[in-house]
Amino acid sequence: MKIYNCIKDFKPVVNAIVTIGTFDGVHLGHQAVFKQMRDEAEKIGGETVVITFYPHPRIVLGVDNTDLKFIKTEKKKIQHIEKAGIDNLIIIEFTEDFAATSSEDFIKDLIVDYIKPKVLIIGYDHQFGSNREGSFELLNNLGNNLGFEVKKVDEQNVEDITISSTQIRNLLNQGDIKSANRLLGHEYSITGIVVKGQSIGHNLGFPTANIEIADEYKLIAAIGVYACRVHIGQTIYKGMSNIGYRPTIDKIDNSDPGITIEVNIFDFNESIYGKEITISFVDWMRNEHKFESKEALSKQLAKDKIHALEIL
Repeated sequence: MKIYNCIKDFKPVVNAIVTIGTFDGVHLGHQAVFKQMRDEAEKIGGETVVITFYPHPRIVLGVDNTDLKFIKTEKKKIQHIEKAGIDNLIIIEFTEDFAATSSEDFIKDLIVDYIKPKVLIIGYDHQFGSNREGSFELLNNLGNNLGFEVKKVDEQNVEDITISSTQIRNLLNQGDIKSANRLLGHEYSITGIVVKGQSIGHNLGFPTANIEIADEYKLIAAIGVYACRVHIGQTIYKGMSNIGYRPTIDKIDNSDPGITIEVNIFDFNESIYGKEITISFVDWMRNEHKFESKEALSKQLAKDKIHALEIL
């Protein structure tokens, strides 16, 4: 996949099949759009072109910024778009000045002038431009006047649940990993650098890798204990992860590390401090509890490992 950080650097391709959006999560709804793009491109010998924005418009505009979090980091979003078989990705820098651009000017002055689309494909609820005025009807009228066809992908559902980034965020905030994964079409994950902890897990017989997340806008799933897979380099291990405040440890050691993300990697005994790893969450197992002692916690962790292995 070719990546362009400025639309003016894009060299027009024959029969460009284009879509536009933020694509947080790159979920099954987005993947349906990408599939239709690939199908259209194959029919007419064209290339697919995805246009997205960075930073996310909501960050720049300060709209609904309370506890603003996203399912995927920018890096992971790009990786998943590439995995979806897209030929070209254009990342437009989103600024307050750009936000004032009308939908009509955006289509005429940028999309048509620099990309020359043959077909523009959008999701069922897609709107963009200043004040989100870029409706399907407006795009269709512009397409008729400017020489491109507009097609809409129908609403996508899984078990009668409409797929949307908002719905997936809600499920993750509730700890409903299985449902979120079904709507995503892949496992929700967290990537971070392994940092030194207090070695408490090691003393309990369940050494953990503590993860530090660089992206402040990354959505962290609900507090709890999860069955997971751990990606280290090209190898995938089974494991169990805890997201939370470690109430048993805090109570005993009178420490307050804030929210932590740690993972016990099964059948693994290597030093990975400073390395980047990815935790893919498979299922929620239990709430975080405050135990009477470290010994009681250790016994529960042994039960958790058995449960995690059954899930995995």
